[in-house]
Amino acid sequence: MSVSAAAAAAEPVRHGRLRRTARGLSGLGVLGTAALVICVLLALLAIIAPLIAPHDPNAVTLSQAYAGASSAHPLGTDSNGRDLLSRLIIGSRTSLLGPLLVTLMAAVIGAILALVCAWFGGWVDGAISRVLDVLFSFPGLLLAVVAVAVFGRGLSAAVIALGISYIPYHARVTRSAAIRERSMPYVSALHVQGFSGLRICVRNILPNVFPLIVAHATVAFGYAMVDLAAISFLGLGVQPPTADWGSMVSTGEPGILSGHPQESLYAGICIVIAVAAFNVLGERLSDRQQGTAR
Repeated sequence: MSVSAAAAAAEPVRHGRLRRTARGLSGLGVLGTAALVICVLLALLAIIAPLIAPHDPNAVTLSQAYAGASSAHPLGTDSNGRDLLSRLIIGSRTSLLGPLLVTLMAAVIGAILALVCAWFGGWVDGAISRVLDVLFSFPGLLLAVVAVAVFGRGLSAAVIALGISYIPYHARVTRSAAIRERSMPYVSALHVQGFSGLRICVRNILPNVFPLIVAHATVAFGYAMVDLAAISFLGLGVQPPTADWGSMVSTGEPGILSGHPQESLYAGICIVIAVAAFNVLGERLSDRQQGTAR
């Protein structure tokens, strides 16, 4: 194949893989499709939460503390008489926003580092890999706790710390795929024709590894949700009275001992459903991507 022919084939290869990835959504299977539907519904819930919450999630009515399920409060109330359904609906915003920011930060920076490693190789690849090895040695949850202790309680410090700790995982996975793409003939053909490394990476290599990035980020989203929920449970993340699923598990703990487990139970169920859905969807996307690569 001539240089010009190889260069001409680059675009069809790229667009062909993207089309196959889009069609792959139809092959997720029953479980994968159900997980996708749940993820979409959770995203819609977080977006329209203020519009559908039946009550003010922070409205305290001590006379209705631990009220049972009723037409006014379908899931009952907490120890302060706040409507649990409204708090769960509003809590979906912080519970999903935090993991989303962590995943975006880690995926974007990880992809950039991976492309730099794949393109330059040599000592550049070695230096970045050593830095990633150092980051691997710090548990994400521990790093987040340290960051909160230094910068104060809240979602921002925990998100940044977890985002940094997740970068090596995204970079390692993307780096392997990017190196494989870097060795393809069309990349050499484009480089010989005078196209810059930046253009080749952004226009050709990145689109071909993007489905893998999405699949890995979907799985990482679930892990980030668990970590952030744990931080909120410890009282270091989202602060009361802001509704958050992780903090609701913690604040509802005293009610468990008094025979009112609703708050912790419902918030825990929401976390389990969300994490399971994103993990299953991510695994199905990974399987589809591996099948496409073969």
